[in-house]
Amino acid sequence: MAELLDYLTRVVQDHASDLFIIAGSPICEKLDRRMQPIGSERIMPEDSQRLITDLYAHADRKMDAFLANGDDDFSFSLPGLARFRANTYRQRGSLAAVIRVVAFGIPDWESMGIPPQVMDLAELRHGMILVTGIAGSGKSTTQACIIDRINRTRECHIITMENPIEYLHRNHKSIVSQREIHIDTENYLSALRACLRQAPDVILLGEMRDHETIHTAMTAAETGHLLIATLHTQGTVNTIDRIVDSFPSDQQAQVRIQLSMVLRTVVSQQLLPGANGSLVPAFEVMHVNNAIRSLIRDCKTHQIDNAIAAGAGEGMMTMDQSILALYKAGKITAETALGYAGNPDQLKRRMG
Repeated sequence: MAELLDYLTRVVQDHASDLFIIAGSPICEKLDRRMQPIGSERIMPEDSQRLITDLYAHADRKMDAFLANGDDDFSFSLPGLARFRANTYRQRGSLAAVIRVVAFGIPDWESMGIPPQVMDLAELRHGMILVTGIAGSGKSTTQACIIDRINRTRECHIITMENPIEYLHRNHKSIVSQREIHIDTENYLSALRACLRQAPDVILLGEMRDHETIHTAMTAAETGHLLIATLHTQGTVNTIDRIVDSFPSDQQAQVRIQLSMVLRTVVSQQLLPGANGSLVPAFEVMHVNNAIRSLIRDCKTHQIDNAIAAGAGEGMMTMDQSILALYKAGKITAETALGYAGNPDQLKRRMG
């Protein structure tokens, strides 16, 4: 049985995204969404416990809270290798872990396939930007690239609230304060409330889980801050509906009005299997103009997709337009394009 450091080195060298330590199966790595066993030997509960104890030693973190609660989420760095995000948990009475590889430094936005109109969001000075998508769709990377652009081009105070911190930002033109939930502060809501007294110019909120946090975030965006937040939703319409539906019904009309005024942009993204075996990001970008502001306010979100399609001149892009561009560039196959399209029949006609 290899040591934990050997497995971590292996996933970094293989350019895998995750390492899985689960008793009853071999140690596995995820490479381009495919599970690849590292060796054929199934590990036993005592093996997983030894490896996870070693994991906490590398992270210089106590196991008490994990053993009491049954799960834990944290990040750590190994000099000369990489930064990692770990989630440990109990399953079938044994200890297990999934460890994600996070490269040192901020990725290059062009090589990551992030469109220029997304990076241009770094020029905004106030309002709310939402970066959405399912888990593992690259939201954290997109946010990190936007924050890095602000950090390198503006003199301001950036405060991030993350669980856990994935990308580390060095101070360039800006000062960056990075707060990790459960370590530096109790929760997102208390961190956000405290943040408003810390003279922020830009606020990065890792997740909005409840209407109280969403309400505080909208108030922050309303009072002159640029707030960038994450939601686990797919598509702009679902994002807006999720925000409104998180509030009691008697408050939803007011929330729609407030949201229509503070929301500047929604970026929704997903990762598609690339033609060369790698993963390729596709993006939907909606900038709030007067027409979309009225649709949000008047509860006509079902018409927003048409407004995005008509807004290409303003830098907007539907998911299907992004997928079509990837297909025409030879980055994805026709089968992948049609499989991920919101309207496959229409996309097939446009493909040709």
